[in-house]
Amino acid sequence: MVSKTASLGNFGLDVYPVCIEVDVQRGLPAVSLVGLCDVSVRESRDRVRSAIKNSGFEFPSQKITINLAPANIKKEGTHFDLAIALGIISSSGQAQLDTSSYFIIGELSLEGAIRPVSGIFPIALHAKEKAKKIIVPLENASEAALVSGLEVYPLKSLNEAVSFLCGLIEKKPFKSAVNNTIYQGAQYEVDFSEVKGQSFAKRALEVTASGMHNSLMLGPPGVGKTMLARRLPTILPDMAFEEGLEVTKIYSVAGLLDKSHPVVHARPFRSPHHTSSNIALVGGGANIKPGEITLSHNGVLFLDELPEFNRNALEALRQPLEDGCITISRASSHLKLPSRFLFAAAMNPCPCGYFGSKEKSCHCTSYQIQKYRNKISGPLLDRIDIHLELAAIKTEDLMSRDFKAENSQAIKERVEATRMLQAQRFKGEKIFFNSQMNHKQLRKFCELEKSAEDLLKTAISHFNFSARAYDKILKVSRTIADMAQRPAISAEDISEAIQYRSLDKNLWV
Repeated sequence: MVSKTASLGNFGLDVYPVCIEVDVQRGLPAVSLVGLCDVSVRESRDRVRSAIKNSGFEFPSQKITINLAPANIKKEGTHFDLAIALGIISSSGQAQLDTSSYFIIGELSLEGAIRPVSGIFPIALHAKEKAKKIIVPLENASEAALVSGLEVYPLKSLNEAVSFLCGLIEKKPFKSAVNNTIYQGAQYEVDFSEVKGQSFAKRALEVTASGMHNSLMLGPPGVGKTMLARRLPTILPDMAFEEGLEVTKIYSVAGLLDKSHPVVHARPFRSPHHTSSNIALVGGGANIKPGEITLSHNGVLFLDELPEFNRNALEALRQPLEDGCITISRASSHLKLPSRFLFAAAMNPCPCGYFGSKEKSCHCTSYQIQKYRNKISGPLLDRIDIHLELAAIKTEDLMSRDFKAENSQAIKERVEATRMLQAQRFKGEKIFFNSQMNHKQLRKFCELEKSAEDLLKTAISHFNFSARAYDKILKVSRTIADMAQRPAISAEDISEAIQYRSLDKNLWV
């Protein structure tokens, strides 16, 4: 007799339905698992056999054929275990199970307990689209219940699943209050009020957040580059409802959600080590998972010691910085993952780190400094608007016990006001931030006062700025003018924007 149970599979952030067909026939005892299954799915034969026996059921000593349809899509993961076990029990005539209105998800232990799996949130979204109920492991119930209007039935064991689907026990759909928590403001453990000195850097990061300008911090070791970058998410506006769902979906697939608090409130901050591989940054692998680029979606991606990263890994940033997504190609498929993030990076001014420092002398040659700087390609630098120089903190500022600094909330309120101006300006333009303007939009929205135009001409001539640097200066100065509520760009705005182009002034060698 052939039994059918329905389940769902993950491919990146996408979900596809899987029909699990089980046929138990007379013949030599054997279990045949077909349907383009990977190793983790094929191993389910042993887990299911032990789970069925240890749950008090009989594992048929017959020929068992298990087909996961459609057969042209590769099946990955361990969450088909429960559906396969229920199919075997039903097909062998040990119980009459009504599974027609359910998607069944769950990994089985050898004792028959149902273990949690990753990727439940996008699976639950798909289940709602198909107007079906969903059976999930108990630990995944809160995550699945984020999808309002979906009937979620959390179960602990194979025995409980059989009893429930036979009608021997009743279960009410799981109810959770976590749906409303998506609207709660983010809570961060760090704050800009903790940063001593560095007022120039704080101002530059406010400009960065206001216009979504990618930034590069340059300075000797210990000046606070990492400390400042970690506080950048605290001045970004809180995520909207849709943004929170997007990030939660990504972290669900990656298996990084906290089961007790399955909603991502705070904007992500990802800081991978410089030894990270291409796959760690981009994503992929045998079982395709999101990389750091996607995990920082709607948040901040910070690369410390930028020149120490693998060149190929850095070049992989070019597409997401330009398009807001990353495409992973395989022989049989293509997968597009979202990757809209604010990019921040840090580097030393030279290999030893003390070029230009007043405290310690630098022994690097001009050739060594140039070689170190050339590790970052021109196309990547093209996508960085702000080059920020940081100097060592003064001793009196460092040792001060009664210092007062502006907190992140006050800065965030100004950032939000500036972003509202941009939202009104770019209605119908298919962009949202000053950093996204093209040449046509630069001419349309970047009106210069006469004094600002004269200053910009002088700066281009004196520093030999490229056309790329010219565009960046206009974009940053537009944001600075917005922060001051000025309709036209003033000479003061241009002057400040020029300060943020250190690498274009040829002052580093």
